[in-house]
Amino acid sequence: MSRIISHAPTSPIALSRTISWRDQSERLLAYAEPVSRIGLYASLAIIYAWFGGMKFTDYEAQGLVPLVENSPLLRWFYALFSVRGFSTFLGFVELSIGSLIALRLASPIYSTAGGLLSAGLFVTTLSFMISTPGVVVPELGAPAITVAPGQFLLKDVGLLAASFWVFTDSLKAVIRR
Repeated sequence: MSRIISHAPTSPIALSRTISWRDQSERLLAYAEPVSRIGLYASLAIIYAWFGGMKFTDYEAQGLVPLVENSPLLRWFYALFSVRGFSTFLGFVELSIGSLIALRLASPIYSTAGGLLSAGLFVTTLSFMISTPGVVVPELGAPAITVAPGQFLLKDVGLLAASFWVFTDSLKAVIRR
């Protein structure tokens, strides 16, 4: 028995060699996965709080005009609301979606709804890439897009993916309860 013990690795270097890279990776993932999950939920909630809050300003309301008035999905809103009225309405919608996503802390059912609504909103904003004039740089042609509105809208591809991930992650938590 003493012979077996005497051959056991005792130095930190020898111990680290006995722990495989897979074991070390699993330990890292045990910490990294929850941190990345929290980060994703928090970042979407912050984006919605910031963008939603801006919708209450005239600056933002005017910035929406070329997007909304050229959109077959949304232009009818200007028949119901003024430019500022629609922007204010959209601000409440965005703040509500951000709050639902942040409420993952209370219950995943809230963030399930928030993720789904968020994905729908980003599908809508991505449709602006088709309906809004000035997205493509005319002298360069497609796929060259302008900084605004083109690249501004293109970021919504990533936000759509993050929203759908929040929806599926939250729904998984609801189902497994």
